[in-house]
Order: sequence, then structure tokens, then C-alpha cells
Amino acid sequence: MPLVVLCGFPCSGKSRRAAELKRHFEQSSPRRVHVVGEGGPGLDRSSVYADSQSEKNLRGALRAEVERKVNKDDIVILDSLNYIKGYRYELFCLIKHTQTPHCLVYCLTSAALSSAWNSSRAASEQYTQETLDALVLRFEAPDSRNRWDSPLFAVQPDDALPFQEISDAIFKRKAPPPNQSTQSQPLSSTNFLYQLDKITQDVLLAVVSAQKTSVPGDQVTVPGTSEKVELTRSINMAELRKLRRQFISYSKMHPTENGGQISNMFVQYLNKSLN
Repeated sequence: MPLVVLCGFPCSGKSRRAAELKRHFEQSSPRRVHVVGEGGPGLDRSSVYADSQSEKNLRGALRAEVERKVNKDDIVILDSLNYIKGYRYELFCLIKHTQTPHCLVYCLTSAALSSAWNSSRAASEQYTQETLDALVLRFEAPDSRNRWDSPLFAVQPDDALPFQEISDAIFKRKAPPPNQSTQSQPLSSTNFLYQLDKITQDVLLAVVSAQKTSVPGDQVTVPGTSEKVELTRSINMAELRKLRRQFISYSKMHPTENGGQISNMFVQYLNKSLN
């Protein structure tokens, strides 16, 4: 069913609010409630957020988990920083595609209070002060005037959650209508699927074969296109297959009558995803 996105500084009480929401929904609704969070055994959040690539991977994993769980029946609560407005927009596009409502709960704290709460945690769960300060500086506060940040519920540390208002926002509102970028369209022809499958598979095989004699920085020529795959790093087959599946899903929603463009589009997609 709906998605509830938590947002706030590190150590601002998001997990506590997520737990309160989970208890409330479980007591007041027959729907299942899933909390998707970044916590886990052995996860050093300070190290993750100190490295841009590790942070990007974490955001991607969280988004993928939300995408797997969100549907028209269950409630999903995303417990993470969610401090980048572009990432919140991606989540908004996701719920538009699923055609389910969402809302944002913003846990308001001062940087000083977040730092104090961070210091009170077990050493293994703390952010370094440098990482915490950097995240506070990078934080992009939600704005209810943005459709991806609305409805917005801002709560202070001592505030009680507005359970009724949040419930109304996700149960009594219509889902945002899908647009061209999120709504599935009919495939243009039966031959399109065959071309899509064969061409993307050929590109993958060309990349895998080229990697045997290439080094990072090389450009790989693939059949059927003047575009080249930029090998910025080593890419295993599992990752390539995942990207191929994502591209095929996207292409089914945006079919092209020009089969000759599929190779170009797939190579461009690979380059964008791998950089």
C-alpha cells in the first residue's frame, strides 16, 4: 500500500519514529508493515557515509528493497537519512509507478542535539564527528511545496507523532497519477522483444569478451553501434545481467520502432550506470 519516508539528520530519532509508526499501524490496520532500514550486523555507517561510492551503493540497495516490498496492500516505512532531494524524487517516481500514496516524516533536530545523541550511542554505532558534520552540511531539507516532499510532517524531538494525520495522508489520499515516464505502454511490435533480448545479450557478450584483454580506461567496441562501452572498472557478469534486466524493463515501457537504436541506447545506459 503506501510508503512512509523518514528524513532527518543522523541521530535525529528516525528509528524511534519508525518503530512508533510500525506499532501504530500494526494495532490499527490489518495490513502488514515492513520497515526498510540501513541497520544491520557489521554495518559501519560512519565508514559508509564517508565514502561516496559506498553511500551510493547503500542508497541503491535501500531503494531496491523498497521497490521489492511496496505494493497496494502492505505499508512500507523507509528508515534512513533520505537527505538528498533527488533521491526523494526517485522514491516519488517509484510510488507513482506502483500507484500508491506516500508521505514524508521529517525528524527535526539541531546539529548540536544530533551530535549529543550520537555521542551517547555505543561506540560501534556512532558516526565520527567529521562524518556527522559533513552529512549535516549536505542535508537538503524537505519542502512541502515539492510534490515529492508532500504531504510533509515535521516533528520535534518531544512531539507526539500525528498518527491520525499520517494515516489520513496515506489511506485517504489518491495515489499520484502515473505519467509518461512511469506508466507502462504497449510494446510496439512482437519483433521488438526479440530484438531487445538478442541485441542486449550480444552487447553483454562483447563486453565480457573484451574484458579478458582490456584494462580499466579502455573503450570497448560493440556490434551494431558506433558507441563504445567505457571500462572504468572490472564488471562481473552478475552486475551486467542486472543492468540488462533494468534496461529491458525500461525499454518495455518506452518501446522504439527503430531497432537499430537499441544498441546505442543500451551502451549509453551502461556507461551512465557504471560511472
